[in-house]
Amino acid sequence: MLKPRFQKGIIEAGCDEAGRGCLAGPVFAAAVILPARFSHPLLNDSKQLTAAAREELRPLIEKKAVAWAVAMVDQDEIDRINILKASFKAMHMAVDQLQTRPELLLIDGNRFTPYFGIAHHCVIGGDGIYASIAAASILAKTHRDAYMKRIHEEYPHYGWNENKGYGTRHHVEQLKTHGMCIHHRKTFKWNKAEILALSDGDSDFE
Repeated sequence: MLKPRFQKGIIEAGCDEAGRGCLAGPVFAAAVILPARFSHPLLNDSKQLTAAAREELRPLIEKKAVAWAVAMVDQDEIDRINILKASFKAMHMAVDQLQTRPELLLIDGNRFTPYFGIAHHCVIGGDGIYASIAAASILAKTHRDAYMKRIHEEYPHYGWNENKGYGTRHHVEQLKTHGMCIHHRKTFKWNKAEILALSDGDSDFE
């Protein structure tokens, strides 16, 4: 059972990202403020859910949330500032768009660049602990997946409709054949990605 709140009596926004470990495409982040009594039996860390469950939850979260927002930082900016800073920037951009200002940000992970004027609390594995972070993980993931399916139409040989830009065996093999395109992250350590892909297979798409 996910926890509804970290601290009672204040407005909390859960924040999470999707696509941090990809070889291609933007990193997406979401910020979500849930009603105090929000619950759903499927709600969980997006990585623990099927694609069908995530798609079922997305419109429900967007409809029931007090406020929600999704933002992205593209691959060129990722290359310029690095993926960690880009992830934090996307979270800040999502918080910027919230129509209700939170008093506390619950961040999935162990680090964060402070958002001016709003306190934050980092939670390792937070998307499996707090409902608002789980909701943010689902929105970030589903919005990014939809984006990757769209750009798959431009470059179908990489299989982004299936791997969403992660370093799967098929993706790495296609990189050997076709090289990088405009959507790839040029600063990624490619040989490391290939080793991970060939040893781990296609199992981890976040």
